Amino acid sequence: MDHTPENISPQPCGLIRRLAAIFYDTLLLFAVLFSATAMLMPFTGGTAISSENILYFVYLTAWSYLYFAWQWIHGGQTLGMRAWKVRLFAMNAGPVSWPVASKRFFLAMVSWLLAGAGFFWAIFNGDKLGFHDLYSGSRLYKVKETLT
Repeated sequence: MDHTPENISPQPCGLIRRLAAIFYDTLLLFAVLFSATAMLMPFTGGTAISSENILYFVYLTAWSYLYFAWQWIHGGQTLGMRAWKVRLFAMNAGPVSWPVASKRFFLAMVSWLLAGAGFFWAIFNGDKLGFHDLYSGSRLYKVKETLT
């Protein structure tokens, strides 16, 4: 039984719209990570941090996680998703919880590490679900109007 809210299209979000939202969010994420790195500069004496530094990698991953998960929990949309009229829901069409958002984030990282194969999975799935959608218990829907 479909429990989608009124302002959501009954059609799941397709791959092109999904990738467009990801592109927007990537630009915004770069700004967040740039700012997060700038906050570390007083502690390094202005010296560049090596990209091989595992703590730096964990630090940036934590900022990336917070960028996505916080927005998914609080409204179901990142800024890129808002621009492309996409909203994230749990499989039962309810709001996304921290555990669902966490699984989605880390499984999406796996999807990217596999050359994006987890995203392209949506082409072959009848419900247009990517790998990380299926295994995190979440799904994307088209939004008929911008949510406030």
